[in-house]
Amino acid sequence: MAVVTISPKYQVVIPQQIRESLGLEPGQKVQAIQYEDRIEFIPLRPARSMRGFVRGIDTRVPRDRDRA
Repeated sequence: MAVVTISPKYQVVIPQQIRESLGLEPGQKVQAIQYEDRIEFIPLRPARSMRGFVRGIDTRVPRDRDRA
């Protein structure tokens, strides 16, 4: 577990091992969410990069009549 320090400007540095494992790049945006007593940073990814991530899913499901 990595420990970071909050600077006087309320900035933190994401440890190198975490940046590399998540493929974070300088200037990339992350969403900051407060969850109970912690802060979570979720990397924002372009919608295009999500293309095909559910490949193989069964699309033959019953649909509402207005969605056919």
